Amino acid sequence: MKFSPRTLLKLKNKNKKLKPSQYKKLKRDTLRGRIKGTIDRPRLSVYRSNENIYAQIIDDTNSKTLVSCSTLDRSIKLALSNGRTCEASRLMGEKLAKLSLSKNITKIVFDRGPYLYHGRIKALADGARAGGLQF
Repeated sequence: MKFSPRTLLKLKNKNKKLKPSQYKKLKRDTLRGRIKGTIDRPRLSVYRSNENIYAQIIDDTNSKTLVSCSTLDRSIKLALSNGRTCEASRLMGEKLAKLSLSKNITKIVFDRGPYLYHGRIKALADGARAGGLQF
């Protein structure tokens, strides 16, 4: 079944025929339509799993990943016992900011994806701000 985004949103409001994965994709596409990364202000994209969190800075005009980081990185993994805490996300945000500043990236656009700006996503953003990124 193929539905238009407007129909999908109506179906979600009525709790009919919409799987959670379809709703997640709809939310992500709605947000992605408003957020674009350029060379001047690349996009910081976040993916959150149950165990870890991943982030990358993307230039959408050239479709290139400029910097990437995750809680699976060795320095973060050694510092913490697991990657599903807010502390791990904050450390990863600071490391991502350090890597991006070394490539002369100071201003970014934050793309939270389908996730709420709360918990680990907010901790990552706060860590990136503390590291020197502006958004």
